Amino acid sequence: MRIAHVTATFAPLYTGTGVVCQQNASGLLQRGHQVTVFTAAHPPGEFAYEPGLEVRRLPIRFRIGNAPLLAGLGEVRQYDVVHLHYPFYFGGETLYLQSLLHGVPYVLTYHQDVLFPGLLRYAETVHRRLIGAAILRRAQRVLVTSWDYARASRVGSMLAGRWSSVEELPNTVDAERFHPSLRGDCLRAQYSLADDDRVVLFVGGLDRPHFFKGVPVLLEAMARLADPRLKLLVVGDGDLRAEYAALAARLGIAGRVTFCGRVSNESLPLHYALADVAVLPSITMGEAFGVVLIEAMACGKPVIATDLPGVRSVVENGVNGLLAAPGKADELARGLAAILGDPERAARMGRAGRQRVEERYDARRQGERLESIYRDVLRANPSRRRARLVGQGR
Repeated sequence: MRIAHVTATFAPLYTGTGVVCQQNASGLLQRGHQVTVFTAAHPPGEFAYEPGLEVRRLPIRFRIGNAPLLAGLGEVRQYDVVHLHYPFYFGGETLYLQSLLHGVPYVLTYHQDVLFPGLLRYAETVHRRLIGAAILRRAQRVLVTSWDYARASRVGSMLAGRWSSVEELPNTVDAERFHPSLRGDCLRAQYSLADDDRVVLFVGGLDRPHFFKGVPVLLEAMARLADPRLKLLVVGDGDLRAEYAALAARLGIAGRVTFCGRVSNESLPLHYALADVAVLPSITMGEAFGVVLIEAMACGKPVIATDLPGVRSVVENGVNGLLAAPGKADELARGLAAILGDPERAARMGRAGRQRVEERYDARRQGERLESIYRDVLRANPSRRRARLVGQGR
């Protein structure tokens, strides 16, 4: 099959949506399909992608946050099936028009609700009810990362009467690339860490579209734990980084917090290996799953996350990690103290997390599932049957 994936964000910009798109594309490549990712040329510069993967980084006519209007996205009509990673303002509308005008069948992964502050929330409501609902209804299949999130999120009202076309497809992780055998001690000198320092890790976007990641809550939790050996590494970048650094200084913990910026694909697994615990302190349903959680779990690390729909489907409280109420720095601090103060319990949680990844989130299984979904879509669209299905000839 000739498959196009359409996403607003993609490497080298690290976002959960981009990571999921890359995992999807990789699994399909391994099954012999031709895969092209259409995304924005942002940030600028060269980036090395895996062999065989074509990435079309299209010019941006204009953008609002991480939502770009892309020149040339109409080329997707040349493909047998298109996979839209949504929400994607402007991209979703373009694909909807291509489907209406040219019969392009598309599959849609609904990643998360969009929650804007202030007056923008009214514009989002109008868009969702009129345009967003039409984009979802036009999709041949709608994939959700968990039934828990689907039931609690806004997608439910937009899919009234269409639940038969909805399937659960959890996010996945490369369980060979992220593995408990990795050692991160090589990074200690880089971050001026002593041998007895305990490392808390956060990985995520530090830009305004990712305000919901809850970094201020994590900083406040760190300030409640006075142990000088407790260090926080913040991996990621964005326009809020300076604001978060200033908050760390006001809280008196600047010396215990390192803002690492973006790290390379090669070194990211080593950062998880270095950590004693990984934290996802998100505060709203803008967080639907937490790819960083399964990356940490794949490395055998305990995790702490907030008790949000979707996220709580990944973290089994007390088994592979702990859950805290969103926005509650005191609960987050108690969770950190509980895990860091009991190494044996932390190790048990890490082993349980790795087992859960192997059973449910291993990326090697996802390519076959997506291929099956695309086949069903093509069978329902005879004009697209020219696709060469693996194992079925022409």
